[in-house]
Amino acid sequence: EVQLVESGGGSVQAGGSLRLSCVASGFSFDDYAIGWFRQAPGKEREEISCFVTTTGSTWYADSVKGRFTIDSDNAKNTVYLQMNNLKPEDTAVYYCNAAGALWGQGTQVTVSS
Repeated sequence: EVQLVESGGGSVQAGGSLRLSCVASGFSFDDYAIGWFRQAPGKEREEISCFVTTTGSTWYADSVKGRFTIDSDNAKNTVYLQMNNLKPEDTAVYYCNAAGALWGQGTQVTVSS
C-alpha cells in the first residue's frame, strides 16, 4: 500500500522543540519532492517546507525559516521536520505530502504560551 504516515506531534510550551517524522511506504521518495504543510483551525492549509532528495535542495516559508529544518534518512524512507523555538502560532495539524498528490493523515502540534 502506498502511503505516508506522520508522527511526532504533541503539546509543548512556547520555545520548545518537536521533531516530526514522515515515513513513506509502498514507494521510494527518492524521485519526489516531499513537502510539509500545516493547517491551523479556520485557516487554509499552507506549505511550510519542501525537500528534494535528488538534489538535496530545501525551501522554507518565511514564517518558519531559521526555526525549522527539514532533512531525510533515505535508508528509512523517512523525512523529518525539526521544529525549534516553537510559537503558539505554530499550532496546527501538520501533514507531509509527496509529489503534490499523496497526503499523510496528519499529526497535531499544540504550542501553549
